[in-house]
Amino acid sequence: MYKSGSLALLFACASFVATAQLDTTKQTPESSEIWNPVPRVVTPAANAVNAGLATAPSDAKVLFDGKDFSKWKSTKTNNSDIKWTIADGAMTVKGGSGDIETVDQFDDYQLHIEFRTPAEVKGSSQGRGNSGIFMQGKYELQVLDSYDNRTYSNGQAGSIYKQSMPLVNASRKPGEWQSYDVIYTSPKFNKDGMITHPAYITVLHNGVLVQNHTPIFGTTPYIGKPQYEVHGKGPIRLQDHGNPTSFRNIWIREI
Repeated sequence: MYKSGSLALLFACASFVATAQLDTTKQTPESSEIWNPVPRVVTPAANAVNAGLATAPSDAKVLFDGKDFSKWKSTKTNNSDIKWTIADGAMTVKGGSGDIETVDQFDDYQLHIEFRTPAEVKGSSQGRGNSGIFMQGKYELQVLDSYDNRTYSNGQAGSIYKQSMPLVNASRKPGEWQSYDVIYTSPKFNKDGMITHPAYITVLHNGVLVQNHTPIFGTTPYIGKPQYEVHGKGPIRLQDHGNPTSFRNIWIREI
């Protein structure tokens, strides 16, 4: 285990390297793709999510109950004018309308969210059911149709985008409801703006562990290296990547 001083030095060095390499004119999206190894496929157990029976704990804050967007705002217009649709208890991305994020902001929490990629498969690789869930609006847990769909391993469902591939591929078939259960702790900074503690994330995908207290090394850009910048609490952000991916039963417990 690292001592705090060693950890700070580690991330200071990592931040320096990231900054030195951040000239995006010299990088491409492929620069940060990892194609091998490929996470092995496991079939998740049947659970209450698939039957539509999952409920929130009594002390949870419900962020989406299937009825309205009262807890959300558009990042495109920075107001409640959200163009995504709601039907049958689920919200669905309307391509081109922009991301949405929670009105409230959080730092350390347990998050539950259910998602469904389109039953009709169109496209391949990153073009199938692509969306994302951003912790504190900055760090992306990838949403993708990764059922029999080859893509770079650190970009498939359950990955910390362009950083950490999932331990296994626990994806259900297209059109089936899936779940993420997340334990997240935010990064910590000292008074000089140096990082003393990275963000950590644990993720269960359909009840299967895919990220185990995984450190997050900064933002999760499409091009370039991760970076940390000093920040406080942040929202839960859902991505409009152009695919009609759906979400439901979203709740959070602050810890």
